[in-house]
Amino acid sequence: MELAHSLLFNEEAYNQLGEFQKAEFIFEWLQFLEKLLPMTSRADIRENQKKLVEQLTSLLNNSPGPPTRRLLAKNLAVLYSTGDTFSVYQTIDKCNELIRSKDDSPSYLPTKLAAVVCLGYLYKKLGRILGNSFTDTVGNVLKAMKNAESQGRYEIMLSLQNILNGLGAAAIPCHRDIYKAARSCLTDRSMAVRCAAAKCLLELQNEALFMWTTDLDSVVTLCFKSFEGSNYDVRLAVSKLLGTILARALTSKQITVSTKHNFRRISLEDAMELLGTGFLRGSSGFLRASGDMLKGTSSVSRDVRVGVTQAYVVFVSTLGAQWLERNFSAFLSHILDLVSQSHPKAVQSPMDAVGCRRCVSFILRATVGGLLGEKAQIAAAKEICQAIWKLKKVVDAAISDGNLETKINTTDLTASQHVLVCALQELGSLIHGLGTTAAPLLQDSSTGVLEAVISVILHPSISVRLTAAWCLRCIAVALPSYVSLLLDRCIERLSALKSCPEAVTGYSFAVAALLGAVKHCPLGIPHGKGKVIMTVAEDLLCSASQSSRISLQRMQAGWLLIGALMTLGPAVVQHHLPRILLLWKCIFPSSPKDLETEKTRGDAFTWQVTLEGRAGALCAIKSFVSHCAGLLTDEVVQRLLPPLPSAVDLLTQLSSIYKSYGNSLKTPSTVYRQKLYELLAVLPPKAYEGDFSAVLKELVTDLTVADSQIDASAFLLPSLCHENDLLLLGPLLQETDHRFIEEQLLLGNSIAGGSLEYDPYSIYEKFAKGDSVPKPLPPALSVISAASRLFGVMFSHITESHRLQVLEQLLNSIKQTKGSRQQIVQLHVVSAFSTSLKHLANCKGSLGSEEVRRSALILVMGALESNNPLLRCAAAECLARLAQVVSDSAFTAGLAQVSFDKLKSARDVVSRTGHSLALGCLYRYLGGISSTQHLNACVGILYTLSQDSTSPDVQAWALHSLSLIVDLAGPLYHVHVEPTLSLVLLLLLSVPPAYAEVHQSLGRCLNTLITTLGPELQGSSTAVSALRTSCLLGCAVMQDNPDCLVQAQAISCLQQLHMFAPRHVNLSNLVSCLCMNLCSSYLLLRRAVVACLRQLVQREAAEVSEYAVALVKESKEDFTSDVNIREIGLEGALLGLLDKELDPRLCQDIKETLTHMLTSMAVEKLSFWLKLCKDVLAASADFNTVASIDTTQEEETAKGDDVSVLTSDSDDRFHPFRNPRWSTRVFAAECVCKIISQCENAGSAHFDITLAQERKQRDSRDDFLVLHLADLVRMAFMAATDHSDQLRLSGLQMLQIIVRKFAAVPEPEFPGHVILEQYQANVGAALRPAFAPETPPDVTAKACQVCSAWIASGVVSDLNDLRRVHQLLVSSLLKVQAGKEAQNEQYNESTSTMEVLAVLKAWAEVYIVAVEKQKNHSDTYKHSLKIVNSSEESYRDVTFSAGGLLDLVQTDLGTLSKLWLAALQDIALLNLPPEYASQLPAEGGTFYTAETIENARPHYYNSWALILYATALWLTSTGFIVVDPDEGVTNLSRPVTPTTMCQDSSTRPLVKSPEDVNTDRFHLILGISVEFLCSPRSDAAMENIIACLHALQALFDVPWPRSKIGGDQELSVELLNVLHRLILTRESPDIQLAALEVVRLILFAAQEHVKEKRRSAEVDDGAAEKETLPEFGEGKDTGGLVPGKSLVFAILELCVCILVRQLPQLNPKLTCSPAVPPEKHLLLSEDGSRLVAAALVILSDVPAICSPEGSVSVLPTILYLIIGVLKETAVKLRDGQLPLTVAASLQALKGLLSSPMARAEKSQNAWTDLLRSALVTVLDCWDQVDGLLQELDEISLLTAITVFVMSTSPEVTTVECLQKRCVEKFKTTLDSKDPLVQCKCYQLLHSIFQHPNKTVSYPYIYSLAPSIVGKLQETEKAKPENAAELQVIQEGIKVVTALTAAAEEQHRAHLVACFLPILISFLLDENALVSATISAKNLHEFALQTLMQIGPQYSSVFKKLMASSPTMKARLESAVKGNQESIKVKTTKHAKNPGKSSSIQLKTNFL
Repeated sequence: MELAHSLLFNEEAYNQLGEFQKAEFIFEWLQFLEKLLPMTSRADIRENQKKLVEQLTSLLNNSPGPPTRRLLAKNLAVLYSTGDTFSVYQTIDKCNELIRSKDDSPSYLPTKLAAVVCLGYLYKKLGRILGNSFTDTVGNVLKAMKNAESQGRYEIMLSLQNILNGLGAAAIPCHRDIYKAARSCLTDRSMAVRCAAAKCLLELQNEALFMWTTDLDSVVTLCFKSFEGSNYDVRLAVSKLLGTILARALTSKQITVSTKHNFRRISLEDAMELLGTGFLRGSSGFLRASGDMLKGTSSVSRDVRVGVTQAYVVFVSTLGAQWLERNFSAFLSHILDLVSQSHPKAVQSPMDAVGCRRCVSFILRATVGGLLGEKAQIAAAKEICQAIWKLKKVVDAAISDGNLETKINTTDLTASQHVLVCALQELGSLIHGLGTTAAPLLQDSSTGVLEAVISVILHPSISVRLTAAWCLRCIAVALPSYVSLLLDRCIERLSALKSCPEAVTGYSFAVAALLGAVKHCPLGIPHGKGKVIMTVAEDLLCSASQSSRISLQRMQAGWLLIGALMTLGPAVVQHHLPRILLLWKCIFPSSPKDLETEKTRGDAFTWQVTLEGRAGALCAIKSFVSHCAGLLTDEVVQRLLPPLPSAVDLLTQLSSIYKSYGNSLKTPSTVYRQKLYELLAVLPPKAYEGDFSAVLKELVTDLTVADSQIDASAFLLPSLCHENDLLLLGPLLQETDHRFIEEQLLLGNSIAGGSLEYDPYSIYEKFAKGDSVPKPLPPALSVISAASRLFGVMFSHITESHRLQVLEQLLNSIKQTKGSRQQIVQLHVVSAFSTSLKHLANCKGSLGSEEVRRSALILVMGALESNNPLLRCAAAECLARLAQVVSDSAFTAGLAQVSFDKLKSARDVVSRTGHSLALGCLYRYLGGISSTQHLNACVGILYTLSQDSTSPDVQAWALHSLSLIVDLAGPLYHVHVEPTLSLVLLLLLSVPPAYAEVHQSLGRCLNTLITTLGPELQGSSTAVSALRTSCLLGCAVMQDNPDCLVQAQAISCLQQLHMFAPRHVNLSNLVSCLCMNLCSSYLLLRRAVVACLRQLVQREAAEVSEYAVALVKESKEDFTSDVNIREIGLEGALLGLLDKELDPRLCQDIKETLTHMLTSMAVEKLSFWLKLCKDVLAASADFNTVASIDTTQEEETAKGDDVSVLTSDSDDRFHPFRNPRWSTRVFAAECVCKIISQCENAGSAHFDITLAQERKQRDSRDDFLVLHLADLVRMAFMAATDHSDQLRLSGLQMLQIIVRKFAAVPEPEFPGHVILEQYQANVGAALRPAFAPETPPDVTAKACQVCSAWIASGVVSDLNDLRRVHQLLVSSLLKVQAGKEAQNEQYNESTSTMEVLAVLKAWAEVYIVAVEKQKNHSDTYKHSLKIVNSSEESYRDVTFSAGGLLDLVQTDLGTLSKLWLAALQDIALLNLPPEYASQLPAEGGTFYTAETIENARPHYYNSWALILYATALWLTSTGFIVVDPDEGVTNLSRPVTPTTMCQDSSTRPLVKSPEDVNTDRFHLILGISVEFLCSPRSDAAMENIIACLHALQALFDVPWPRSKIGGDQELSVELLNVLHRLILTRESPDIQLAALEVVRLILFAAQEHVKEKRRSAEVDDGAAEKETLPEFGEGKDTGGLVPGKSLVFAILELCVCILVRQLPQLNPKLTCSPAVPPEKHLLLSEDGSRLVAAALVILSDVPAICSPEGSVSVLPTILYLIIGVLKETAVKLRDGQLPLTVAASLQALKGLLSSPMARAEKSQNAWTDLLRSALVTVLDCWDQVDGLLQELDEISLLTAITVFVMSTSPEVTTVECLQKRCVEKFKTTLDSKDPLVQCKCYQLLHSIFQHPNKTVSYPYIYSLAPSIVGKLQETEKAKPENAAELQVIQEGIKVVTALTAAAEEQHRAHLVACFLPILISFLLDENALVSATISAKNLHEFALQTLMQIGPQYSSVFKKLMASSPTMKARLESAVKGNQESIKVKTTKHAKNPGKSSSIQLKTNFL
């Protein structure tokens, strides 16, 4: 194929190819040429033009296939348009000649068609350049059309379209001729030709004025005719033509006078009248009302009506949204008029009425719902309301006349019903779509929406009453605050109008619908409503028998309410269950005898009531089973069962009852059947085993009843077919935008589809799509689907013999019927059997013996050859299920053989399609095809069938089957890939485009082939690249196909290719193709586009985005108008699409695509993304509504700045997004939050304004989030103050994130302030509306979080500014205090729990922050005290803000603490395990009610941790001392004190002692914490765990709780075990550190306890002998520790866990095993070091809580760990610092060695031994080999030795051998080359030399002093070079000075004599001092100072020495003199104003 890539056609290569490859080669070359020509220079083209033209025209004769001829034509046109045009006429003549040719053979046809196509493209591209030649061409083409077949007509129409397009107005002479030709084609028998003709006419009407002036009527009539017998594509094309022409006629300007005089300008009424005619009378025209019409029998054919419906939508869409807004009332009245009584024929039968209503609803949804923005929708809703009021008046007038019997009025009523239904449905859908933004509409009293809807609830027609109820349901879902209100109103009316039949049914429908809405409203309804409704329902049922006039309605209403009540779920239903079960038991006769008496007694009316009532009861119980599964215990099931046998008995008697009483019982008995079947299908089959045979008998009768004339295939079968197979059946079964109306055409003529009145019980069920009305089918159909479902369940549970019997019975009944009836019975039977196979497969059952299989097979095979394609599909799926259930390879092979044999012999389309599909499906559920033999056979047969060009159907089915086989065979298929791919390409290049279904199957084949090849497609071998090229070629052919579904296939194929071989897919071409189709009118194509984009942007978001914008810039012709990529990029286009799109799956994909793009690009294109989001959010900011927020409570100044914030920047510029929907705005707000988190990951500059500005100056392209802060705040503000509650929540969330992230960003221009401070007014204004009384609780709860975040963030330091937000929290707190009386009656009680807890949590957060700030400030204050003397004023300044915040909270702390404790008490109750449920208080807790306990749990779970921490802090701040004097009698209206909860007033102790109260509180906090920490849920938030640990820390910070835990060892151990588990399961260092801090406090508590016991024992036994003192502490006299009981053991366990985790080398098991080499020293992370240090601190304190014996038993462990850490982490750091862990281990060692236990008499000896061993271990560290020496830090080890020497008793270290080794170490270290080491060594020796005990210090002095002095003497010669060396000498001098002081008298003189010369040698004379280095100068000064000190101390020696050495004396004197002079100079500088110096110093110090 590479050889095809050249400008000229490579004929050599071409001639060497095989026949089939030639077609591919030509296509590949043409494709290459198409890309090449536009990029080639004109000169090159002219040079080769002649040759190229020859080559291209010669290809015309090569009989090119459809895609090839299109490409060929395009290339010729481009060639002439870029090169010279002089030879173009020859080409045109040549084409005309080919068209004129008389050769009619099929082989010549492609050449003729190619010539036609070429002409089209030449004229399109060159247009008027071609002059007048077009008249001949058009004449010639039209002449050819007279005897062309359908392919010819199709191509000629498309060519004419191109010619018209190219010539524009120049083609006027031919317009009439083309118009005539196209007219005849518009009603052609071939659908493709009709589509082409519609496109041609659409092009024609651009210039041919007569089409929308003089000939308008005939064009319209023609379109109506074209709709007859049309398919979906034709309806789409023709409706576009019709809508456009009418819109054109309406909007065209007055035409010049020269045109004919009979031009008439049509008005809107005329245009709509024309469409209305088609809608109402079909294509029979205006005047020719045939005889049928007069007789009143003809009914408009459905496809015409559906076509016209689509034309209405096109008409309005073309005129645009603004036109619709202006003309809405005229449009609405016309549309509603279509179903009114002025056209009785349209609605004469119920079927027609349902169909017409659907069409009208569709028109309104597509225009009002699809085109208008939210404001316009609200206006439209008002118009609809007006229409409802008008109709209401008509009805009222008719009723009030009182003469309902007269004919006229009843027709009036029935007439208005359809109009009302349509109006109410649209009103409901509108409000549902608007959500809470519809609030102003409902509050507007002049419109009276609710009044209007409620008033029609009493309409005489049941369908109106139901639709009104449904409309209320929509209002309730959209505006949850109305649910309770509407329920109350309807219940009240229902009770008041109990005796009016319309009111009983109408209001019960309304209540049921509202109850169904509750599950869509997260805030719910008050729990008590359930009780009210139950009472009303019982009352209705009990009073049903009182008046026969109304008994039917009451019966139905009662059960309807009970059924609807069930949807509220188990929490509500369980309270009413006993009463419901009682009613259920009573409605059925208790014994068969009673049933007999019933039969003898009743009449038709009583039976009707009885059946209705029982059907209702069955429905209610079914609703119970499906919505309250949690209550279905065995006991309840047992109570449900008794009435069932009686219900089944009645079922068997129905037919005889029906015979006795005639037709009036037909519907009730059918409904009864249906409801019983539905209930049985959801109950466990075991429950009604006894009734199996009776029920089955009825089922079989229902399924095979022959009098049913309805073909139900369209609704029964699709769910039983596999979704992939349904694609075969054309667009009717696929999802399209017109599915809502197209469905009617699918269902056949006898049913128009479902409608609410067929089953009122469906009004409360959950329906599939958000706002579409439930559409139950008529009972006659529903009963069949219910029967087939139940059959499926039961068949899998009956015995084998019974199965055989049933199957034979079914087969017989099929045999006995004939014709269409037979097909209907077959259909029912197959659907039932298929369901049963599905059940068997699910429960892994087997089918049974050979006979059963045989019968099953006969049944399925019969259906496989049915005429109904849908039935064939279902049968194939059924066959696959059969193979799955039998799962026997021989049986499966047998099935395949049957199909093989059939396919070899059969010639009819039906059996060939059925059996070919059967082959594809057979292995679907058997895990794929594993036999190559079967595979080869299938492939062979399917290849043959797929080339059968006589029948496109056979081709399509065979290819589809092949695609299934490719999929199922997997890797086995590899051998066939190449031939299959060739076959697919061959067919793609040759099958006519009219056969779209074949192309779709080819697309599926290609897709599965690509999947099979998978990643192999990346390979580079020739074979693979050939396959890849073929795949790409196939995709290219499909992309050019006119059918949208084929294009969708092409896109998904390219998507697969891009996944497996991304480098080989041309991304820019793919992206341009995607952008072109982004707004296609085909849903499936849009879905494919977005799915593909979603995949592309995961890898290459930036590229995709750039290509999209580049494409728009390049494309000369106007790019699709709907997508404005040029300005807002692909991202903006997707956001716009998201706003218009209604399909949930597509919306989800768009959101994911945008999210991927945002994550990969938002940081780079920050401004762009923020602007997009801002445009979407700002497009809705209706400022005048926001600005009216009540600001009166604030002082005037506040009002001023708030309002300015609100009104600024509301200039009404053009927005790229017109009125986006609220859901889109919510998404935009979520995007902003995601952008912030992306920036957070991207770097700190985004949150640092100084850095951001610097980097922005350096490179202006850089962009940082902090620079857009104003926009962020503004967006959050706009969202938070919107009408839509969802958007308010998102806005508050955004605000919270902004506050959290930017709180600490400083404001560079005003030091000490932060950047957010300037936005206080915005934050205040955004929060205030959320605290208004009518705000929903979830918004208020969210706002509380934002308030606390704002106050806690510390942004505002001025208390007066803070008060505005603080005030909001105070107002909420008052509401909480008001208690249950002030609760909101609109929502469920759990919402008030949510709100209360949100308020308490917010206060808790503020309090915690205030306490922490104060703590930090008091720390800094203590710190500053050390520096400054008088601290009064400075301290005031420091603590102002912290103390201020605490003062703010302090005023309410009394109330808050009580409420917090009450909340904690609730939490404790809710945390109790289920077995304690009986002990819970009956009325609930303080903040939750017993009934809503489950709903309340999540709210407590979200807020308990902070409340716990705050309570603990409060208790610690009072030190557990304060107990309220009025604790017993609280001033709150609820029992908030935890002590008084759950106790009856009589048994309550009057006053509890403070000790008891404290103990209760202590245990409450401890209990909640331990319960949570024991097993935190895996999803438990980190914050909760940390808050819980902080609470424990706070608790143990004060003495009283410490004494509690110290004294209760069991409790401490328990707590330690819990913490140990927490440390094991949570990796977070923060959690582990917090846990260790708690451990430290527990240990401290234990120490205090032991000390206290020892002290009191000493006091008591002061006189007694010391020996008899009892030993306190663990380990008693034996030293044994019991695991599980021992505190010490628990602490050790926990510390070891931490240490070993950080330093695995400490684990002896690890280090002893030979496999582990001694590791290099690893530096721990900072967190790791902190953890280790914390653990060591705890370890060193452990001996203090042991008895002496106990201490001995733990000491080795502790020493091992401490020294282990030292050994493992003592690594040299650069700056000579000690690592944190080393410092900690030395500190721990020191603490341990100085422990009193080391000196206690009982343990002294053992300690001494152990400590010596420890010292040896430390010394041994040095002697490790393996070159680890340089790693180890000598300083750390020396320090450790020094700690031993200094801190232990002398007998430990004075042992000869040990002392010697220690001295050795110091010796070697003194000789170190590293000055830092030497320096440290001197410091350590300094401390040892000064040890008070001479036995310790002397050996060191003897050994080391000489060498120190020697070192100093050496220094005389080598002066220090740098500061380090200088420090060494200084330390040396200090050591010798100390030595001199420590020496005994007699040796001291000698020492001083040695020392002085050394010091003097360091002095410099005046001259040398000037030129000396800094080090030398410093040394000089230091030596001089030392001399000054020593001289006076040892004066005699000094004098003696001076006398003996004059040089020394002179040197010293000159140095002293020089020193004095320098001092003089300095003092003169400082002598000025001596008095003030101190105070000034203070100030500067402080600053």
